Amino acid sequence: MEILSDQEMLRYNRQIILRSFDFEGQEALKQASILVIGAGGLGCAATPYLVSAGVGALTIVDDDVVELSNLQRQILHTESDINAFKVDSAKASLAQLNSHCHLTSIARRLDEQELAEAIRAHSLVIDASDNLTTRNQLNRLCHQYKTPLVSGAAIRLEGQVISFTYQDDEPCYQCLSTLFGANELSCVEAGILAPVVGVIGSMQALEAVRILSNLGEHKLGKLMMFDALSMKWQEFTLPKQAQCEVCGSK
Repeated sequence: MEILSDQEMLRYNRQIILRSFDFEGQEALKQASILVIGAGGLGCAATPYLVSAGVGALTIVDDDVVELSNLQRQILHTESDINAFKVDSAKASLAQLNSHCHLTSIARRLDEQELAEAIRAHSLVIDASDNLTTRNQLNRLCHQYKTPLVSGAAIRLEGQVISFTYQDDEPCYQCLSTLFGANELSCVEAGILAPVVGVIGSMQALEAVRILSNLGEHKLGKLMMFDALSMKWQEFTLPKQAQCEVCGSK
């Protein structure tokens, strides 16, 4: 196992001095690799904290290009990046934050087999996608390989975060998505307040750090919902669906 260099110990000193984190937590981050699906608002908010905190390797996947309307909330991209692939813009920005993190960008949509192999090769997955089909696919494959998944979503003035480690008695994202119904709005249709994605994305980064470093307790099915209008968080416990096609007993 790679140990922290003197430079890294100085760089991450403010985390290492935390008793509940210490050298063990920092070394766990250095050994970890994270797969991020989506380089939009959530991905742009989560990845700077993951890279700066000392994650050893990070792979970003997105086939979209930067548009002017993205710049309101996707903070890794600039006006000069318009029409460039989002993953390339994000990688260039993140590379300026921490040379110790190995960054990989994939500017295309992965097929089922490629995505499965990528999930299996990483320590944890950040779901920063913007559609239910991708979220359910990520959940199914993460459940198959027991790769922890941190899922976030934000729209209008609201957001939610939930993470899964796929223990036997733990629900999965499919247990949550079946409650949504058929209607699914996008930010284009419903709008989004820029700082909301920052709040949710940074919470995804925090959840990832907690899981990878074994910091605190992972509460099964803990769904956190944020309302920007009232500035309040609510916490719910997602029940495991016995008939869930992914994690249920069927």
